[in-house]
Amino acid sequence: MKLSVWTYEGPPHVGAMRVATAMKGLHYVLHAPQGDTYADLLFTMIERRDHRPPVTYTTFQARDLGADTADLFRRACLEARERFDPEAMIVGASCTAELIQDDPGGMAETMGLGIPVIPLELPSYQRKENFGADETFYQVVRRLAAPCDRTAAPTVNLIGATALGFRHRDDVTEVTRLLAEMGVAVNVCAPWQARPADIARLGAAHLNVLLYPETGESACRWMERELGLPYTRTVPIGVGATRAFVAEVAEALGIEARMDESRLRLPWYSASVDSTYLTGKRVFLFGDGTHVTALARIARDEIGFEVVGLGCYNREQARPVRALAREMGLEALVTDDYLEVEAAIEAAAPELILGTQMERHIAKRFGIPCAVISAPVHVQDFPARYAPVMGIEGANVLFDTLVHPLVMGLEEHLLTMFRADFEFHDAAGPSHHGGHAPARAGEGRGAAPRPPEAASPRDISAKKNDAGVSVVWLPAAEQELRKIPFFVRGKARRNTETFAAARGQTEISVETLYEAKAHYAR
Repeated sequence: MKLSVWTYEGPPHVGAMRVATAMKGLHYVLHAPQGDTYADLLFTMIERRDHRPPVTYTTFQARDLGADTADLFRRACLEARERFDPEAMIVGASCTAELIQDDPGGMAETMGLGIPVIPLELPSYQRKENFGADETFYQVVRRLAAPCDRTAAPTVNLIGATALGFRHRDDVTEVTRLLAEMGVAVNVCAPWQARPADIARLGAAHLNVLLYPETGESACRWMERELGLPYTRTVPIGVGATRAFVAEVAEALGIEARMDESRLRLPWYSASVDSTYLTGKRVFLFGDGTHVTALARIARDEIGFEVVGLGCYNREQARPVRALAREMGLEALVTDDYLEVEAAIEAAAPELILGTQMERHIAKRFGIPCAVISAPVHVQDFPARYAPVMGIEGANVLFDTLVHPLVMGLEEHLLTMFRADFEFHDAAGPSHHGGHAPARAGEGRGAAPRPPEAASPRDISAKKNDAGVSVVWLPAAEQELRKIPFFVRGKARRNTETFAAARGQTEISVETLYEAKAHYAR
């Protein structure tokens, strides 16, 4: 464990909260100190949920550590049972409370609460949020699911959707519609909106549809082994994957594969003349394994981008990500250190980043367009509108998501043509945001352009090169550098500084800039 400004995943008890919050009739008693209740904000503020998670905290304080914290937990269990009257209860400890070793699971099982009590053993200092969600749902299914008669007509279970998931709510709606077009009904969707009684009848379905391996694969493997219930391997994100998913479901259920493609717009857009502005755009992807592998294939095969880097933060999905990277001639980046991701993005110099909320911040610093395609996300990525990423409508949404951050070819040409205009120079900001800076007295539309704003801390001229020698960019060279497109400007700066260092120069002029350009163009 290490301190970090940002983190891609929370501790595993947050994953358990995602499962408890997604379900109904399930309550989570969490042995945790005062302060760990911050996790409620993730659901009420970021997900815009209209009620707080079904979690009772013991909230012990420092003065309680010398007394009986186990008794605090027992009282919390009894109060939660009486107040919320749940159908089942999960119990566990946060990362801080784990150090006390009060054994919440063992205590709760001996209390005679009259309902199923499911203990969670989540290694807080070795594993993280997605593991916590996957393990919690697995334990719930293992405790409550039982063999039962199959439904007369072919039905499926939708597995893996949780609270605080990236577009999970809308994905469930879209996949349900996709299955309905094939004449397949949903038996149970879990954990999303499921009750403990629904978990008990999971075995009545003919097939499990695994939507998110990060949060449902362990449960699916158990049901395949213990209930004889097979599960799908294809995640329907993108046109090709959705077609493959429909074919996989049809083969597993012995029915005809049918898909109404009248709503599907992505293939037409990809084949239109406008798509020539997108072909060959260099893209870097980072996020959870499921969304990165899906979006990398969409970027390469359905949009025509060039994938120059990809990786994931959840090591449980490292194997498929590494396999796809090898197929694309790349080396996958598997890390939960955002500084490593930032360094990889800088080295790859992409024209577009597809990532998480973290990569959005990195992209802002580098001046590179970015689209969010994976958790962790902020409030703006829980839209009020219908915006799935799975199925047919998901393919349409993803096309817009990938294309909107980019500057189209004609726009790029015009921006270069009018670069010296007062409204379009680098320091002016987006013109469509209106008066972002009030005009000074005497300035009007016909006035001379105002001087560029001061450089940001990342653009300060005096810096050290690789040899540790101070390098100074002369003003004229700095101005000329700004004419280079933003997505290769950083690489041009580094190459020029390396060229100057090799020649023993400490000042970079316009001539040095163009000599370096000619040198690296050979």
